[in-house]
Amino acid sequence: MFFILSKTFGAALLPFNLIIELGIVSVVLMATRFAAFGRKLAVATLVLLALVSFSPLGNLLLYPLESRFPPWDPSRGAPDGIIVLGGSIDPDLSVAHQTPIVRHAADRLLAPAELARRYPKARVVFTGGSANVVSNDAREADWAGTVLENIGIAKDRLIMERNSRNTFENALFTKQMVAPKPGERWLLVTSAYHMPRSMGIFRKAGFDVEAYPVDWRMSGRDDLFSFTNVGTDGLGRTEVAVREWLGLLAYRLRGRTGELLPGPAKD
Repeated sequence: MFFILSKTFGAALLPFNLIIELGIVSVVLMATRFAAFGRKLAVATLVLLALVSFSPLGNLLLYPLESRFPPWDPSRGAPDGIIVLGGSIDPDLSVAHQTPIVRHAADRLLAPAELARRYPKARVVFTGGSANVVSNDAREADWAGTVLENIGIAKDRLIMERNSRNTFENALFTKQMVAPKPGERWLLVTSAYHMPRSMGIFRKAGFDVEAYPVDWRMSGRDDLFSFTNVGTDGLGRTEVAVREWLGLLAYRLRGRTGELLPGPAKD
């Protein structure tokens, strides 16, 4: 039920979807005795669209997420394993075209290749199935293996987890599959904005991992108050940030993370 609600109700609260919903409501109201309110709502909706598209709102929401975990420190030594979260490959398009289609967060696939070259004894796990509400047999892991092999990771080093539908299941199924031993060190590779939620979920699942953030959407603090003249850029950053904050709130309320905004462990 949580999975279905996250994909339906959660999606309805995303900025662009919400703006469309408010726009439809305003048009409907204009045809009723509440026409005056409908016109005001239409103006407010247009202002909201401009705000999420051109203002620094997306940057202000993204920065606390992307800056929460610093880049990984290699001075602590070689890791025993590398976990790569899915979210880069579109499994349905990949099935349709019979080739891996990378649509988002390509860094999640590129970074493990460099890590695997640098640490030849580390196991590499890719975890990602299908996020569709109506399940089919198109699974991201089935295509990610081809990409990871093509960029230099030997097939016998790869462990593919294909049944997870969300980050909670990524953590649960990966832990069951690799059975990490005490003292082993595992890296978690995912987008910087997604790292706080991912780390919180893995910790709650009892899998101690180290953050290896990639796929930044901002250059840093200097971008905090930057406006953009390309509306889709600002809207895209706002969508990503709002989706992640909603995810953090939902997972905290469900008890799947120990805090709202997980951060680096205190030694």
